[in-house]
Amino acid sequence: MQVALDDYVWAAGIATELVNTAPEVWHGEEHLPDLAAFADLHSLPAPSRPGELRAVHRLRATVRELIDQPDRARLIAGASALTSPAGAVTLATSSGRSRWAVSPQPGATVADTLSLICGVGILGVVQTLGAERFRACGAPTCQGAFIDTTRPGRRLYCMPGLCGNRVNVAKHRARIKRRDA
Repeated sequence: MQVALDDYVWAAGIATELVNTAPEVWHGEEHLPDLAAFADLHSLPAPSRPGELRAVHRLRATVRELIDQPDRARLIAGASALTSPAGAVTLATSSGRSRWAVSPQPGATVADTLSLICGVGILGVVQTLGAERFRACGAPTCQGAFIDTTRPGRRLYCMPGLCGNRVNVAKHRARIKRRDA
């Protein structure tokens, strides 16, 4: 598997999805009980070693700490640490176009591969969009966090289809209640 350095949006999306599987986001419910399903969903290598789920949970906490404290120097140092032990940088050529790519080492675990992907996503966003794109969810009852890779940079929710919808429904119900009062 190769992760293109210029495909930071995809990598940042996986980092966002990973951190938002945490129990604190779901009011105590773990949303990453099965690493195989998450790996399959994102075309990652299948988990094959005991303890990989625990390693991914630790990685999730590390990535969340980076998103929660979006200082540029801290993000770069933390993301570089995520990428350094897991992979190698190579020049990849696809469709007649050369670009730098990052490839997990042979035998890398799911946690190693995810670490590499999250590091690339964070570094790409910091370099291209800036540290202000790392945010907490804007929904009042959500503890989620996300990396905003949208063009205008105005994303408010960690999961727009869930958190954004909940906020919009609550606003709609409040308007109806005020109107009927």
